[in-house]
Amino acid sequence: MRKLIMWNVITLDGYFEGEKNWDLSFHGLVWGKELEELSLTQLKSADMLVFGATTYKGMADYWIKAEEEKTEGEIAKFMNGIQKVVCSSTLKTADWNNTTIVKNAAVEIPKLKEQGNGDMFVFGSGNLSGSLLKATLFDEIRLCIAPTFLGKGKLLFDQGIPNKKLKLLESRPLTTGGVLLRYAPD
Repeated sequence: MRKLIMWNVITLDGYFEGEKNWDLSFHGLVWGKELEELSLTQLKSADMLVFGATTYKGMADYWIKAEEEKTEGEIAKFMNGIQKVVCSSTLKTADWNNTTIVKNAAVEIPKLKEQGNGDMFVFGSGNLSGSLLKATLFDEIRLCIAPTFLGKGKLLFDQGIPNKKLKLLESRPLTTGGVLLRYAPD
């Protein structure tokens, strides 16, 4: 059975994105050799990526071009080849290679978890992550805390998430000043 894992970089004050879509400038504060290695390890453990519609569109645009322009090498080939699910009640088509559209994530994700052995990762996708948290579908939450206060933007954890005790699986400081945290439901 697959594990559903959230992966996000957030600021110390809880923002995963600035005021505009794809305002991720704070990611540069934590990016380095350690996060690059973690990214590859995570991708190699995965057999499916799950996105909300907005994140899906941005990721598709970026990774398709990256492979065509040969700017991201191994990661681009992997991102373009892996099975992907976009959760959207409005999206009609999904042109990124190996993508399936799911209309109701709370109903379909549990079925998908039963169909494979590799991990399923949700990258970004704040609204989707909130819905999956409310449905208690995550098996693990992985965060990289960037050492900055953004002050405004889009919070990763909105109101309405159920009270749930978590168990710390790992805490690892990075040489960039960021901190990796891994939690699982207790």
